[in-house]
Amino acid sequence: MTPAGRASAAIEVLTDLEARKRPASEALKDWGSAHRFAGSGDRAAIGSLVFDCLRQRASLGAAMEDDGPRALVLRALVSAWGMSPDSVDALFDGSRFAPEPLTNAERAGLSRALSPELPAWVRGDYPDWLEGSFAGVFGEDAAAEGAALSVRAPVDLRVNTLKANRDKVLKALARFTPQPTTYAPQGLRIAPRQGSARTPHVEADAAHGKGWLEVQDEGSQIAAAMTGAGPREQVIDLCAGAGGKTLALAAAMENTGQLYAYDANRLRLRPIFDRLRRAGARNVQVLEGGVEAGLAPLKGRMDRVVIDAPCTGSGTWRRRPDAKWRLTPEMLSARMADQAAVLDAGAGLVKPGGRLTYITCSVLPGENREQVDGFLERHPDFVLKPWRAVWESSIQADAPASADGSDETLLMTPRSHGTDGFFVATLERQA
Repeated sequence: MTPAGRASAAIEVLTDLEARKRPASEALKDWGSAHRFAGSGDRAAIGSLVFDCLRQRASLGAAMEDDGPRALVLRALVSAWGMSPDSVDALFDGSRFAPEPLTNAERAGLSRALSPELPAWVRGDYPDWLEGSFAGVFGEDAAAEGAALSVRAPVDLRVNTLKANRDKVLKALARFTPQPTTYAPQGLRIAPRQGSARTPHVEADAAHGKGWLEVQDEGSQIAAAMTGAGPREQVIDLCAGAGGKTLALAAAMENTGQLYAYDANRLRLRPIFDRLRRAGARNVQVLEGGVEAGLAPLKGRMDRVVIDAPCTGSGTWRRRPDAKWRLTPEMLSARMADQAAVLDAGAGLVKPGGRLTYITCSVLPGENREQVDGFLERHPDFVLKPWRAVWESSIQADAPASADGSDETLLMTPRSHGTDGFFVATLERQA
């Protein structure tokens, strides 16, 4: 396909999304099925352009003074792909498979600078109804923090120390030019590709098949390390999902002790078995998903309870940008209710002197500090451990400042830490 044809396809997919309000991955899959002539490189480029439009939908629309699919694609080619306005004008020439020529208003939009007087939610590309939440967390930096959540993310990897070391994986993946992460001791980062360049499919590499590495954001790796899980301990990952943090915990525990993996949704838990085998994790007992009775024997016995709580995923908007525009206040309220429930369930599993680590991939206060404060009110036998002390005992790198300025809980963001948005709070049950 020509670049113009790819632009036309992106407009078509965005039009479908606007009409049917469904995940972008579904719309892209359906478009590919209906256009078999498009090669894998074409589909990747179209997907990248669609996601770039969604990442910056508010600011692109403001610049064009039009938030329709065609306007978003036009401006994304300039703002996100680095094309010149003249090059975009030449691309949209109305020839076969190409979009119709630009209007004078569209040409003006390609060069229009965003006004600093625009609301923070427009400059930061997040839903307008979250203006108060972002301002409450980030203050005057709300737009800048939102904008950092609106660009492409790198590919972060965690070296599985049960089977390899960082030097070994660096050598195996040298063609992707990975670099060590800033904070996570076993992390590697592959820089995001730009424009139509394809993101490396690391999970198809032999090193991944051998269990040497897992794809895991550095923020998630840091959160797992801050649980403090170590050899010969009793640990439960209460919201294990597909097992990303479970695998990191198993490696930290050096395949000793006992690590339990549980999730209320058995379908989310299903992929964990293959991942455990590939990683060589032998100290993990997977509990039957959704069967709460299986947790009863563990009551009051756990050294560490890890709760990677179900959340809005606002911290991962770089990777799933369509999710932020589909998020509603009702969805947020439902997630907050789920979080309070799983926190209460986890509290009973912690032994005296043990710790509960509460984690979300969210930057919203209702899912983060407000949940912690509510938990402490309901469970006065727990105390909040300042995050810097936890960091210093778990991670060798110097501790950066929390993105919200807190000395008690840690909020990581792309702008402040180069990670996805992650929140970590450590709650210790008094002996």
